[in-house]
Amino acid sequence: MTQGFWTTEDFNVFSIEGLEHRMHALQTKIQPKFEVIGDQISTYLSSRGTGEFYPHVAKHARRTVNPPNDSWVAFAPAKRGYKALPHFQIGLWGTHLFIILAVIYENPDKKGIAERLSKNATMITSLADDFVISGDHMKPEAFKVEEIGMEGIESLLERLQTVKKAEFIIGRHLSRNAATELSQKEFFDFAEETIDQLFPIYDIVIGA
Repeated sequence: MTQGFWTTEDFNVFSIEGLEHRMHALQTKIQPKFEVIGDQISTYLSSRGTGEFYPHVAKHARRTVNPPNDSWVAFAPAKRGYKALPHFQIGLWGTHLFIILAVIYENPDKKGIAERLSKNATMITSLADDFVISGDHMKPEAFKVEEIGMEGIESLLERLQTVKKAEFIIGRHLSRNAATELSQKEFFDFAEETIDQLFPIYDIVIGA
């Protein structure tokens, strides 16, 4: 049997008690995989011809007490920092893998982004039926796009314009069981295919 890219032990990292122990496991088990993902996916994103993307592996450096419940590698067209920019993320919670396009609360253009997305909301509803959407990257839960429909999407976009902490997160989740069954090639194929579907929405977000 071929070794999968992700293992059950990777997801179990988020069950380890204590900041120091969990951070050590993150640094030794998961961050090396994020580095591999960072190299391949930043090259893939850059090859799309809209500019160069750079990987940013989450370091959780500001944490002093509470261990992180999730971790990720982000991709943005900037070498320094990504949180103020629309960006892609690939990461893990203890329960699932996520591949997302994110506009988080640090972004200064949330109103403009919400307006552009609202005018093109059918591009969101036309995504494959396993895509999910959320208004908060700090929570693992998300709604299926097909289930909340146009009304739910418009509500999230209205909130993005009016609520300071509101966010716009869209992409795919894979349960830990499904993720651990994928070979490395299958995982990267899935990640790149997800990005292919998200990229037209990214273009709208950045006003391309």
